[in-house]
Amino acid sequence: MSPRFPHSALNFYAPDPAMIQLVPQLRILLACEPVDFRKGIDSLAALCKYQLAQEPMSGAVFVFRNAAGTALKLLTYDGSGYWLCLRRFSRGRLKWWPRSSQANSALHPLEAQQLQVLLYNGLPENAGFDEAWRKIDSATFIQAARAAAP
Repeated sequence: MSPRFPHSALNFYAPDPAMIQLVPQLRILLACEPVDFRKGIDSLAALCKYQLAQEPMSGAVFVFRNAAGTALKLLTYDGSGYWLCLRRFSRGRLKWWPRSSQANSALHPLEAQQLQVLLYNGLPENAGFDEAWRKIDSATFIQAARAAAP
């Protein structure tokens, strides 16, 4: 580990416990229209609240693209602060992005697996996945817990 840069890319062998995890229960919303990438956390949070009518501190991940389609920004709030992540593609442009006319909205929901595909410039709507995780009915859960209790 580099003492001058404890959180640098040089430390690829030391996992960082502060990583954002893309779990299936995560709410992910793509902004259909491109965004000026000079915007930072405060401007993007205001865009979420006032233009997209979503609460930026809800814990959802908001995904934005630049006009050229060469980069993505992800904004989320983890309960103690905002995260703003930038993904710039070394080559090429995004192969897929929803249009607002498709979803009849300025936002397009996405599953965690689909976001992972998109972050590697894949086609999330063409990727095949198992059915989404489903919650257990609370009555069934309570019944099973009572049956297991001594």
